[in-house]
Amino acid sequence: MTAVCVMVLGTTSGAGKSWLTTALCRHYARQGLKVVPFKAQNMSNNARVVAPTLRRSRGSLPPEGADLPWGGPAEDRLPGGEIGSAQYFQALAANAQPDVRMNPLLLKPEADTRSQVVLMGQVSEELSTMPWRGRSEKVWPAITAALDALRAENDVVVIEGAGSPAEINLHASDIVNMRIARHAQARCLLVTDIDRGGAFAHLYGTWALLPADEQALIRGFVLNKFRGDATLLAPGPQMLQELTGVPTVATLPMWWQHGLPEEDGVFDDRTLASGAVQTTIAVIAYPRISNLDEFQPLKNVPGVRLVWARSPADCAGADWIVLPGSKATVADLAWLRTQGLDRAVAEHAASGGAVLGICGGLQMLGEALIDTHGIDGNAPGLGLLPLVTAFDPQKTVRHTQTRFTALAGLWAALSSVKAAGYEIHHGQTAQHPAMAAKGDVARAVLPDGLGWQNAAGNVLGVYLHGLFEDPRVLHALFGASAPTLDSVFDGLADFIEQHVEPGVLPSLIQPE
Repeated sequence: MTAVCVMVLGTTSGAGKSWLTTALCRHYARQGLKVVPFKAQNMSNNARVVAPTLRRSRGSLPPEGADLPWGGPAEDRLPGGEIGSAQYFQALAANAQPDVRMNPLLLKPEADTRSQVVLMGQVSEELSTMPWRGRSEKVWPAITAALDALRAENDVVVIEGAGSPAEINLHASDIVNMRIARHAQARCLLVTDIDRGGAFAHLYGTWALLPADEQALIRGFVLNKFRGDATLLAPGPQMLQELTGVPTVATLPMWWQHGLPEEDGVFDDRTLASGAVQTTIAVIAYPRISNLDEFQPLKNVPGVRLVWARSPADCAGADWIVLPGSKATVADLAWLRTQGLDRAVAEHAASGGAVLGICGGLQMLGEALIDTHGIDGNAPGLGLLPLVTAFDPQKTVRHTQTRFTALAGLWAALSSVKAAGYEIHHGQTAQHPAMAAKGDVARAVLPDGLGWQNAAGNVLGVYLHGLFEDPRVLHALFGASAPTLDSVFDGLADFIEQHVEPGVLPSLIQPE
């Protein structure tokens, strides 16, 4: 089989590509088709761990869910590793097992001019130090091989572009937008955010800057985030079609709470709780925050108010302060100190308030961060846990199932609770020897150095991402649950099926 490719392009970043791609994955999967997502290159510090998998193009391979026979041919085995969170969720929406081919190139920004490059799930030091334009040609064969393999195994591949396809300064080195569209002869939708204004100009300008053979791949325009009376759009869509030959196939109303985690940036500065506020959680939003999508379930817990904190004032009145993951822990720790947030966290902890550090946040809570390999840098920690972190060139990337031991104080509700999540970290954390000798020790609350608690019981640090996505943890902490991902995906599919013009979605996958 050779899959039909449907591609979602955007006039800008944030136009709505990711969630629309996710919705299309679930829509086509509901038609009984074998569907997978694909994004050639993603730039994001929100990453997920995928397990090693087997190609399933051969009839002799075991069915989905069966144990994998690792003694099989090497060419049938796909490595595990990291992919962008958006493609991970898109795979789940498509009822497909996430694998590294769905996002063959992941760029994880470490500074404004530097990113860690992950190719087919694995960090590549060579590519990380290579100039941008030279890198694109080197990775193109791996990208096309991944896409071609997915097409050979499925009925539909739903492809997500990046940014805008009409960045003329980047067109010659493009590996994620129109070069992919041409390679796959994809049927493309171009989506724009009408709430920002200038939507018709964005659509026309994007189309006009494309060469004729690429213009021909655009099958429809999508107006996203519309508020108001849709009849007032006339005669805009008709005039645009007269100029381009491309119809406007959907006007999607503004939808504030679709339930899908944000891919980039914090979702909104202040999330209002449903019902009376019982717990206010301030998450420190440092510049290189990573895996922030894991906090999405907290937006849906009754009585919980989520605040993104960039200053001490944002932490005022919080019940919890959370130090999340970071792609540049030492740099973000320095930023935290510059903002005065180190004092806010220390004062909150001293007053008995709950503090949670996750991955990089756990590392910051310790006494020291030690880097002898040039990975992240050296720095004193915040000193709220008697721990020391040493950075290791070997990156830990794995799924983890574990159980909390007995916890004290504010985190006692987690005692004996099973938890599943994932780890992505270079650091290895242990008790500080000098402080342990003085009797100042942290209580290990997860095995294998995954979690620690201070003696007072109000400061907790864990390496496990995804805690709030585990219903057992949510129930233990809040006595509540959040909507399942399946219900979110179905809601997305229902939404586009309601608002896309009749016949458009089936026409995109019809043979030509």
